[in-house]
Amino acid sequence: MRGVGLFGALVIGLLAGWIAERVMARDHGLLTNLIVGVIGSFVGAFVAYLVGFTYAGFLPSLVVSAGGAILFLFILDLVHGQPRSGRRWM
Repeated sequence: MRGVGLFGALVIGLLAGWIAERVMARDHGLLTNLIVGVIGSFVGAFVAYLVGFTYAGFLPSLVVSAGGAILFLFILDLVHGQPRSGRRWM
């Protein structure tokens, strides 16, 4: 997340976690959204690196982080064997 700073990274993490929560029909709290968003930013950055996508700034970082957070929650569903919609996992 180049060009966003620490505060921007926290805001992006919260928003990415919230977006992933809505897309995956989950019900998380604020802290869990932040954790999912931060993990999602690492997952999204790794996938973006693999496909050769470069990005900088707030909005591209948010898109990559939200995509990574959605992918992270999807993988959690696969590992647990069933969708866990509406239930807390942390």
